[in-house]
Amino acid sequence: MTDIIPSGDRMWKAVVAGLCGSITHSLLMCFKSWAELLPSFQPYESLQTTLSHVTGTAIHPVVPWLFSFLNGSTFVSFIFGHLYRWLPGNVDAIKGIICGVLGWAIMGLVFFPMIGLGLFALQVGLGISPALFSLAMLLTYSVTLGMVYSALNS
Repeated sequence: MTDIIPSGDRMWKAVVAGLCGSITHSLLMCFKSWAELLPSFQPYESLQTTLSHVTGTAIHPVVPWLFSFLNGSTFVSFIFGHLYRWLPGNVDAIKGIICGVLGWAIMGLVFFPMIGLGLFALQVGLGISPALFSLAMLLTYSVTLGMVYSALNS
């Protein structure tokens, strides 16, 4: 059972690494907004719209961002902390890349269609650019996650 539930030591390391990954992801999203990159690709707004339809009430714009931030800082980082030793590669950044590519596939195949953007956000009408940017979003998060988690375990 102890192998299934992360120990307190692994949990706090995963949370710290997840917070760092979420912060770098947020910085990339701020840069996207500031540089006006892919202005019609707004995954947080699409999530907000979907949540509003599901709940039947208006959802504040900060809710999707908080949901993403907390998800990356807790749930995803706990899974990463649990799976870290089984992820292929001897380099922490490689483990992060593998995690990021898997997350990107799930996002592109499940999450984006669920919020109305289509497979890999192709329905946005910008070709593969949203898919490539979402890969960059996830790699920014996951490589930071892997590097910080590894540094905390040193």
